[in-house]
Amino acid sequence: MQHIEHVGPGPVSPLAREEFVRMRDGIRLATDVYLPGAPTTPDAAPGETVLIRLPYDKSGAYTYIPLIAEEFTKRGYRVVAQDVRGKFRSEGEALLFVNEADDGYDTIEWIVNQAWSNGRVAMWGDSYYGYTQWAAASSQHPALKAIAPRVTGTQLGEPVRAEPGARTRGVEWGITYLYPLTYFHSRDAYFWELDPERRPYSAQVEAVLEQLGSRSISYDQWYPRPVHLPRFPNGDPFDARPVPTLHTIGWWDNCAPLSWADVARIEQRPAWALNHFLRIESMDHESYYLDDADADRVEERSHEQLLAGLPRMLEPSLAFFEVFVRGNGAPTDIPRVAWNLAGTPGMRASDTWPPAGAAPLELFAHPDGALSDERPAGASDLEWVHDPADPVPSSVANAFAFLLDAPDEAALADRADVIAFTTEPVAEDVDLTGPVRAEAVIASDGPVMDLFVRLLDVDERGRAFRIARGQVHLREARDAATVEVDLGQLGYRLKAGHRLRVHVSSSDAPEFIPQPGTGEDPWGATETTTNRQRLQLGGDRPFRLIVTIASPGIAPVAVTEPKGTHHV
Repeated sequence: MQHIEHVGPGPVSPLAREEFVRMRDGIRLATDVYLPGAPTTPDAAPGETVLIRLPYDKSGAYTYIPLIAEEFTKRGYRVVAQDVRGKFRSEGEALLFVNEADDGYDTIEWIVNQAWSNGRVAMWGDSYYGYTQWAAASSQHPALKAIAPRVTGTQLGEPVRAEPGARTRGVEWGITYLYPLTYFHSRDAYFWELDPERRPYSAQVEAVLEQLGSRSISYDQWYPRPVHLPRFPNGDPFDARPVPTLHTIGWWDNCAPLSWADVARIEQRPAWALNHFLRIESMDHESYYLDDADADRVEERSHEQLLAGLPRMLEPSLAFFEVFVRGNGAPTDIPRVAWNLAGTPGMRASDTWPPAGAAPLELFAHPDGALSDERPAGASDLEWVHDPADPVPSSVANAFAFLLDAPDEAALADRADVIAFTTEPVAEDVDLTGPVRAEAVIASDGPVMDLFVRLLDVDERGRAFRIARGQVHLREARDAATVEVDLGQLGYRLKAGHRLRVHVSSSDAPEFIPQPGTGEDPWGATETTTNRQRLQLGGDRPFRLIVTIASPGIAPVAVTEPKGTHHV
């Protein structure tokens, strides 16, 4: 029998008053209202409101919303924290993503009709409670004056889909199928561990559902026959009236590709682009930072550690809301792009991303393992064996908290199924500021092939720290194909004496579902076999990495951070 951890709702904060807000279809959502001065002398006079809509328990320890609400109320905001439909104390079905637009509109409508509201609402939050902000923006409620989504995307959690006729697509995360079975199985949360050595994975799911005695509507809509319900019934968020947005992305957030995809779409819409302010920090999805002290790299952070981290988390949004919700100051007070160059202190400002003057640099892989700006003299191939019974292991146990461990990945290069290419040490600091991508000609003796490309910083001691990554799935893989791998964006200082290294492989498990080698759906596959994979070096289509280098002639502009924000 599978060990399952059952987590129910925490106690309502003594600082809050719990309400049950009725939606248009009669479903009531559990909602905590925090007023400045509560509980002793609550200020019920009309004021601005910060709305937080989340599925992780508005009163629970994981997201510590009561502490966040207290920080906002200290600045005079009313805070409304709500369990989304079907979660914890709220009524309704626990169905991912599709109810958040209308429920967001109805909740804002309820807020503006309260005596303590002045009709001006902002939204704040990470991940799923960043997604609920995009959903609310799509509803076009006129009272929504600003949003501050962090580490999220409009397509958060959506299963990978291929374009019709395309031979390539993304590689599926394991969390895509596990999330609706844990956080979104039903009102409470149920946590259990998938055994990566026991196929089919889908059979493990069925055993857990039988043990729980009920199914997950969110899982069943996606597997085994996906039903893609419309997320935004009122239309795409970026086709709606633009809302001033402080959009925060983490360099090491595993969901960053979803954020950058939204940035690309926003850049194609001038009205949205005018209202879009980008903030890029050296953090991961769970708000661990590159410059955290060792004592703060703990899975269970203490009350004191949470309090100490609140200014860094909240001050940028408070400064943004001061301008766009309260009307104090001008939009020009907020940097269009504020970003940290990882490995250096402080935040920088630029008018665009990438910053002006950034230029691409091509690096080519060589048969001897070198990586340089010189093209190989001739064409050759490198091969390795993908064994689904012994996949390349993911470097951290929790992909959402990469910087909790900040692992050394040098040992992965010793595996026979990981191909490594390394530059010479750089003579002086090199700032990588912009997109990173790889181009490769690949093939397999199997029907499909996954290609993983990881970019690492190797220091003088040989420690290899991952700074960018990307992956692509190829079908009809027996026929060689040229693929492009998007490794995302970088803002990183490669220090003098360090080297760049590329790892090439065909798995990263269990974070990504490993291919069985047979071409079957990897979640439901029962049989496995090895595949021989091939990568072309040199010739007319060499394997190459394209990084973006900052111009040495353009001095960075430092940002004066809001009071309370710090970078070590």
